[in-house]
Amino acid sequence: MGKARQGDKRADISIVLCGQAGQGVQTVESLLTRILKRSGYHVFATKEYMSRVRGGANSTTIRVSDKPVAAYVSRMDILIALNAGAIEHVAERLSSDTIVLAEGEAIAAVDPQAARLFEVPFTQTASDIGNKIYSNIVAVGAIAGLLGLDLDQASDYVKHFFARKSEDIVSNNVKALAAGYDAAGKLGLTDETKLRIKGSAKVKDQLLLSGDEAVGLGAIAGGCRFIAAYPMSPSTGVLTFLARHGAEHGVLAEQAEDEIAAMNMALGAWYAGTRALASTSGGGFALMTEGLSLAGMIESPVVVHLAQRPGPATGLPTRSEQADLELALYAGHGEFPRIIFAPGTIQQAFELTHKAFNLADKYQVPVFVLTDQYLMDSYYNVPGLDLAKAKVEQHVVKTDKDYRRFKITKNGISPRGIPGFGDGLVAVDSDEHDEEGHITEDLNLRVRMVDKRLAKGEALKREIIHPELVGPRDYKTLVICWGSTYHVVKEGLARLGRKNAALLHYRQVYPLHPSTADYVKKARKTVVVENNATGQFRKLIRLYAGVDTDEGLVKYDGLSFAVEEIADGLTEALKGK
Repeated sequence: MGKARQGDKRADISIVLCGQAGQGVQTVESLLTRILKRSGYHVFATKEYMSRVRGGANSTTIRVSDKPVAAYVSRMDILIALNAGAIEHVAERLSSDTIVLAEGEAIAAVDPQAARLFEVPFTQTASDIGNKIYSNIVAVGAIAGLLGLDLDQASDYVKHFFARKSEDIVSNNVKALAAGYDAAGKLGLTDETKLRIKGSAKVKDQLLLSGDEAVGLGAIAGGCRFIAAYPMSPSTGVLTFLARHGAEHGVLAEQAEDEIAAMNMALGAWYAGTRALASTSGGGFALMTEGLSLAGMIESPVVVHLAQRPGPATGLPTRSEQADLELALYAGHGEFPRIIFAPGTIQQAFELTHKAFNLADKYQVPVFVLTDQYLMDSYYNVPGLDLAKAKVEQHVVKTDKDYRRFKITKNGISPRGIPGFGDGLVAVDSDEHDEEGHITEDLNLRVRMVDKRLAKGEALKREIIHPELVGPRDYKTLVICWGSTYHVVKEGLARLGRKNAALLHYRQVYPLHPSTADYVKKARKTVVVENNATGQFRKLIRLYAGVDTDEGLVKYDGLSFAVEEIADGLTEALKGK
């Protein structure tokens, strides 16, 4: 067993919990992050997990900081290993400074020089209380003790968390928390692990939101009243969130028999006048593409939440990747306009999902909200969401008897009516059609209709969101990223301390903002960071901005970038610059 060492108290601590599926790792994560937030500390949590209900090895990383934090780091300051295989699972992240709390069996299998090992009998302690099931709460107590959190405050939240359970269960969980807290105190580590900052009252009142919750809230704010989906990681959280809160917000959640049905249900809802969301992942969206083309032909609004994971086929179903950009960009047969958003923060996930519904309605096109497992399963505290801007913009018209659903207009946008609202007939058809929606094989009219639909693509360019530049405007080096890599790249680049380097982040990846070429040409060196193997966004820049970038920094092992990887990768890419 290692000996306690004296060191500086920390203001940014990375805690990793690792154990088998079914051991309650998620419960520890949920309890600990909320106890920390209630204590006034900034927190960030993200997870990686295997595709199984029991067994395997899953881990959660929690960062506690004296300032807002929203990025994953590889560093492990404290590791709580809940089973024998946990330490091996995260062995690459161990360092000689890592404090490991584990059962004796797990410690015995580890090189004592690899980390600082401390035995804590989680299972036996829990069994003494009444059941080994409480071992995860013993772990919560141990972490609370190491960080120097207030035990009474932590106990109050544990009581709240288990309030629906019996008195005995609540009491035993509180005992387990206290036992873990005491066990950590006996290790003699608190002088170096205790947080050196006091909690802030402002943080206590902030929201602790995950990516799937933010997308779900954005849908509600955007006027969504129907979601159709077939459960598929990592998109399922949005379906379950809206199902859980649907009654209070007037949202009907339908678990369809498959993704084909889900997409067509969503289109049917829009046709009838209800704003709808189809939510899925890559493999499920592959089944939706015929319906997407139907939306293009009948000029139906539709919002598609596409949560990316590694493919092809089933790939790594519970891991993360940014490899479906080209799928969203080119999906569907025929040519029709679309919008693709890729939120990089919790706030953007809310704001862009809300915006997606208004733009889909206004331009009568498919709008994608492109996320990934990392964003969906991560959460951190935010000051709040800007509800003042969350307006529902209505674009449905009351029809008259001469109504033409596909009336040709200069900007390609026809007045959209819905059945029963007015005197007109709202006819739509998957075949090419005339202005009234009736099937046609008039080839000249075909050209006019294609031009009409594509004209909307030109019109919606007025809505393109400008990319965010972080850093000096007179940069020499430009690091470009999109979607969920925002916070990781921002922190990684900041570590380099380069005063002539800036970050350019895209939360709308299509249509591409016309300023892109100017940003790239201004830089002496450009690096594009993305979680895929072929540099899909880098190719998109070349195709639509007409400029080449210098280098790509990619990762495609199923895990998100860590801050350290970004810093190291950029250091290598920028050598000599």
